Amino acid sequence: MRQTRARLPIFKHLSKAIVVLFVALLFACGSSATATPVSSTSVEPTPTASSSESPTAMPEATVAPTEAMTAEPAGTIHMGQKETGIFEAHPSMSSSPRIQFTSSSVGEGLITTATDFSASPMLAKSWEVSEDFLTWTWKFQEGVQFHKGYGEMTANDVLYSYEQWNAGALHARSGIMGEYFGGIDGDFGGREGASLEIVDDHTMVIDTGLPWVPAQVFEFMRNGGGSSSWVVSQAQSEKIGVEAASKDIAATGPWQIEEHASGEFWRFSKVEDHWRQTPYFDELVYWTIPEESARVAGFQTGQLDSFDMAFDSLATVEAVEGATVNGFPNAGQAGLNFYGQLYGLDKDGNEYEFYNPDNAWVSSDLDTDSQAWADAVTVRKALNIAIDRQTIVDTLLSGFGKTQSVRDWMGHEARANPEWEYEYDPDLAKQMLADAGYPDGFSITLTPSIRGAPAEVEACEAVAQYWEAIGVDVSLQHVPYATIRPELITRKYNGATCHTVGVRLSPIIGASNYQTKSTFSYGTHHPWMEENIGATSVEVDPVKIQEGERKIYDWIWENSTSSSLYVHDGIWPIGPRLDPDWTPLDWSEVRTASAFEYAKPK
Repeated sequence: MRQTRARLPIFKHLSKAIVVLFVALLFACGSSATATPVSSTSVEPTPTASSSESPTAMPEATVAPTEAMTAEPAGTIHMGQKETGIFEAHPSMSSSPRIQFTSSSVGEGLITTATDFSASPMLAKSWEVSEDFLTWTWKFQEGVQFHKGYGEMTANDVLYSYEQWNAGALHARSGIMGEYFGGIDGDFGGREGASLEIVDDHTMVIDTGLPWVPAQVFEFMRNGGGSSSWVVSQAQSEKIGVEAASKDIAATGPWQIEEHASGEFWRFSKVEDHWRQTPYFDELVYWTIPEESARVAGFQTGQLDSFDMAFDSLATVEAVEGATVNGFPNAGQAGLNFYGQLYGLDKDGNEYEFYNPDNAWVSSDLDTDSQAWADAVTVRKALNIAIDRQTIVDTLLSGFGKTQSVRDWMGHEARANPEWEYEYDPDLAKQMLADAGYPDGFSITLTPSIRGAPAEVEACEAVAQYWEAIGVDVSLQHVPYATIRPELITRKYNGATCHTVGVRLSPIIGASNYQTKSTFSYGTHHPWMEENIGATSVEVDPVKIQEGERKIYDWIWENSTSSSLYVHDGIWPIGPRLDPDWTPLDWSEVRTASAFEYAKPK
């Protein structure tokens, strides 16, 4: 039976009705022969190259339009998310965490990321990169229709969309997008020889002036994850205005936005005769349900078909009759960032406004040979060895993951430094704090960045407990990610964050968050990093890229400027109404269920 809109109000009050739902569980639970995913310790794809960094023509897209389903309407898929944020889908107004949910529904990227981290065609039909990595020729799909009747996507819409991503300055890669596409004024930052030409409705040629590493370009063009992007109709924005378009966007994905309520739900309808895949279900609803217990209860009672699940809920989910659990390795990596390390000058050549060396983890001297620097490094290392990472993996992840001490290397472990490992030693951590001048500890604010990853909040709470055990006064701050993110962008925040990200097509992409020009910041900026990350970012020789990455991250490790906690698998709970035989569309984002256009009714 088709689900009707009358059911929506039930979910508006789901978290408030948790007691009632738990009563219902007494009648809903049953046995199930579910498929349990294998831990990532035994399944781990390890690509040997940074990306498809070869100056060659890429293959034509193999995707083709699918026939619309002719069977009875399949109703609605209900997906429970921790936090979707306010629906804003115009490139100039969209930011994380809503980016990853928008890109998995109404939006589509130019490319998708394959299991080996290479780029595959999506809205971009094919592309060719010259041998000197300066000239990029893009061919876009023909016949792709925008939602809301706004016609066919063209190269002008692609350019407009990326100009808007850049102008909004909310996307973590907005500055990089502007550099690649030339920015709003098209001057490419004054780079000699740089230009952009729209040859015809489906062809664009970009001369970048400086070589670009393909992985760095593909990372913001992909379809999944918090740094993905999509293309929207320029005609819609010009007709009804950017703000109105943002709430009722005309994009190209298999789902079209119908209605949304802040902090409650986003409801989509399927796009008939979609160029790539017409959904089998009529509707998709993303519900914002912050409480894990409420999401579990909704799944047990059949009101949710999938949800953003914590690993300790696995046994409960497996007990739901007819339910299945799909697992995928290398879904995400939990970083630990120490903010306020603002050494040197900002992107405008000024001193950082919020630099505060009174914080124990921040040096009062940027000279890495100074005593002040050494003391701050000792503090950061002490905070790291105070954390029992293996216990976090064993308990909060139920073993579906592994420890990691240096962030952004998930999937690239084969070429990582084997010495990058913080061993748990709380007694030594206490002594190190005393040696650095803090025998009685100090105060620090710790904030979990809520972005939809398993155990992201619980793991951060565990970190707070480990730090308190060595005498550190921790103020654990629970706020929506949309609240904390502006302070990270402006470099105002002084504290630490637990911040999970997906796959990096190459570690240098993660390192870009340490550059002063980056919109987003991992909290550390230093002249050494600026010079070396900048040099590696424009290198096109794969061997030299990898050498540069090791040099940069060895420095990060030695100075403990930031770190990581663990790598986690992606686990998708799939309810009894859905056929579990569907997989991610973009392998850069497998933390929670997506690609619902491929989900069939069971």
